Amino acid sequence: MKRNYNKTPDYDHYVVDREAPLLEYLLDTLKGMSRNKVKDTLQGHGIKVDGKQVTQFDFRLKPGMKIAVSKSKRNNQFKSRYVKIIYEDSHLIVVEKNIGILSMAAGHSSLNVKAVLDDYFQKTRQRCRAHVVHRLDRDTSGLMVYAKDMETEQILEHEWHNIVYDRRYVAVVSGEMEHDGGTIANWLKDNKAYVTYSSPVDNGGKYAVTHYHTLARTTEHSLVEFRLETGRKNQIRVHAADMGHPVCGDIKYGNGDDPLHRLCLHAFLLCFYHPITRQRMEFETPVPTSFQRLFK
Repeated sequence: MKRNYNKTPDYDHYVVDREAPLLEYLLDTLKGMSRNKVKDTLQGHGIKVDGKQVTQFDFRLKPGMKIAVSKSKRNNQFKSRYVKIIYEDSHLIVVEKNIGILSMAAGHSSLNVKAVLDDYFQKTRQRCRAHVVHRLDRDTSGLMVYAKDMETEQILEHEWHNIVYDRRYVAVVSGEMEHDGGTIANWLKDNKAYVTYSSPVDNGGKYAVTHYHTLARTTEHSLVEFRLETGRKNQIRVHAADMGHPVCGDIKYGNGDDPLHRLCLHAFLLCFYHPITRQRMEFETPVPTSFQRLFK
């Protein structure tokens, strides 16, 4: 049932007639709106419940509550060529990071995802900061999760290996892969120059396991999916080089093969149990079109 209880021209107004999670209610009520558009409006602070902006998909509605739905294209507060918001609730935020931006501040570089998100939180009057729980290299693109409070950050940090149940990358590697799939496992350790090197026997480093699956190949390059069983620094890049097929565009562990003028590594799948609600959260982004073009 729709009722105009307030003369704000940019919003449609509804009065809740039953108990339901917010997203479920919106999908039932906003018949002309696609699921993605409803989610975008919710994430973009385009939904108010009893006058307060709400972004939680699972916010519990009760009969009599008043909902305002923005008519305008939302998320005007967030524009970044480097970061795209994929999902947001009151505890965490999932983003897709572009190449060329750090996950967090390092040295004098001010361009980092954490700073971009902190600025967004400030502009949207959210009383929180972005807490780093894992990282992607500056030149790796893909999915990342940041906590919005210390409790969520601590749970994600200390229980990361139990919480994250699937994490996959796609890469363009140099040369034609011999095998359709397999597993690489060895010990990884940094030398004094912070270059990670591998050893088939325990070298005092950390044991690293990577599963791989070849998706496409030409005589020059292969498109490979990597699934991390452990998350060590530079793990995929070192393991790809160990196979004799380094990631293209990798100036640290590569062989100079650089067809796309970027590090050809993208974190495309991230699946975890929500640290607070324990719901399964599954996010996937497409393989970058530039990667796909090499295999047409």
